[in-house]
Amino acid sequence: MIQDNFVRMFEDSFRHNWNLEAYTDYETKYTMTYAQVAEQVEKLHLIFQQCGIQKNDKVALIGRNSSHWAVSYVAAITYGAVIVPVLPDFAANDMHHILKHSDSKLLFVADQIWDHLDENELGKVRAVFSLHKFEPLAVIEEALPVLNEETGERMRLTKEMLTSEVTQAMFDEKFKHNFHKDCIRYDYKDNDEVASINYTSGTTGFSKGVMTTGRALASNAAYGMHAKSYKYGTLVHRGDRMVTFLPLAHAYGCAFDFLGNTCAGGHTYYITRTPTPKVLMAAFAEVKPTLILSVPLIIEKIYRKQILPMIAKPPVSWVLQVPGLNEVVLKQIHDKLVNVFGGEFEEIIIGGAAMNAEVEAFFRKIKFPFTIGYGMTECAPLISYRHCSEFAQGSCGQILECMEVRIDEPNEDGIGEIVVRGDNVMTGYYKNEKATRDSFTEDGWLKTGDLGYVDIDGNIFIKGRSKTMLLSANGQNIYPEEIEDKINNMPYVAESLVVQRNGALVALIYPDGDACDASNFSHDDIINQMEVIRQEVNKQLGNYEQIAAVELQVQEFEKTPKNSIKRYLYAK
Repeated sequence: MIQDNFVRMFEDSFRHNWNLEAYTDYETKYTMTYAQVAEQVEKLHLIFQQCGIQKNDKVALIGRNSSHWAVSYVAAITYGAVIVPVLPDFAANDMHHILKHSDSKLLFVADQIWDHLDENELGKVRAVFSLHKFEPLAVIEEALPVLNEETGERMRLTKEMLTSEVTQAMFDEKFKHNFHKDCIRYDYKDNDEVASINYTSGTTGFSKGVMTTGRALASNAAYGMHAKSYKYGTLVHRGDRMVTFLPLAHAYGCAFDFLGNTCAGGHTYYITRTPTPKVLMAAFAEVKPTLILSVPLIIEKIYRKQILPMIAKPPVSWVLQVPGLNEVVLKQIHDKLVNVFGGEFEEIIIGGAAMNAEVEAFFRKIKFPFTIGYGMTECAPLISYRHCSEFAQGSCGQILECMEVRIDEPNEDGIGEIVVRGDNVMTGYYKNEKATRDSFTEDGWLKTGDLGYVDIDGNIFIKGRSKTMLLSANGQNIYPEEIEDKINNMPYVAESLVVQRNGALVALIYPDGDACDASNFSHDDIINQMEVIRQEVNKQLGNYEQIAAVELQVQEFEKTPKNSIKRYLYAK
């Protein structure tokens, strides 16, 4: 069981790393040291007091990654409040629903998002603050009156009482212009209490509020700091550089790009706008990160756009068939790819979704330093991981020491539902007892909803989602993700989805527009190419999982904020 207290981890980091750079907004180069972060956290605590916020009250946070997003999160946690990070890509109606459902009393929000919210739809929110300069954007009329300490009378909260000038004056009075590292004293909050509520963006319906304890967050952050991968030591170290482009409101990026790196004393660079490949490549080249966290989508795009065209050219494709010479070419591809990511990282950790098997195999072939982890929001998020030097191909690592794994109702191949328990597991879904009961087995193990098996060495292999698994006419299990994996490797395919209609498998394919344009394809040419793809893929499939038809998608599939296709919209 994790011994580190989550709140104390920030106290220790601020004191130990006082003069180091903590956060930088990459585009503007705005940088905060750990001392400056600690000072702003104290000022936000004063604002919380002004607004009458109590321990375990909810504080909502909506915006793109930025230094001020991180500061707001840390301020809420160290005050003893419960942080409610909301993905900025949610629709306004969904944001309104989350603010009401979570009972949030304060809201920190990006200005451009605030423009689309309705002040009358914020539920119990008392005041709204801009993430730009922490200035008040609104004070809700129904906000509880606050106590005037001088007169002892109750008075209405106003925007004028919450400006940065007023806060600065209160800060100066409290610390007498002498704020230093020994001033940091945060109230104790037990690790077993809820520290955050994350609203999932599940692909099968509306999101639920995952209640995560300080223990789960501390466990994930501490794992990044102390994880022993035999001789490789920790994942993140004091002074490490990380480029953060995964959404911090999502558990994966939050745990390691932000929380783990902050507690370790690392320097986090925030990509504050849409992380296009061009933006990311420039950031990697400049920052030269020491560890990179990514989702498969980024890696697979680089493979398809940069690597595949290179190895498909006749001179290179011929050389790759010649023993000895092929090693030289593979080493050149390896070096080029490492330089694309800045050249100084120990490994790239890939998570958030399954990785394409062909891409994974090629990266293993060129000895590229990557590994694949496994987790879910309900585990804050990590379940399994292994360093790239020990990672078993096709797996998603081994269960963490603070967790246990079991395969429920395995079939003859040992495949069943993966269930877990341990420090990282949530306490349940906020105000949703039924969903909480349904998510656990009778003996207290969390149902992941993923189907897979564990090999003799303890490596976890995932076959697909239990909710997406299909049955053939003769009762055999079909894992659509595996078929989609093969389709997505075919030329002229951007992405695909396999569904079952009237007992037959149908592949919905969204074509790669750039590739089709480069080949001067007409609409009929594209349709003909999709049929070629169907036939080629069927050669790789068993008789029970043959694709009967292909439907062309004229628009990109609708996705969740973490880029998972919303399957429920197409399974008709």
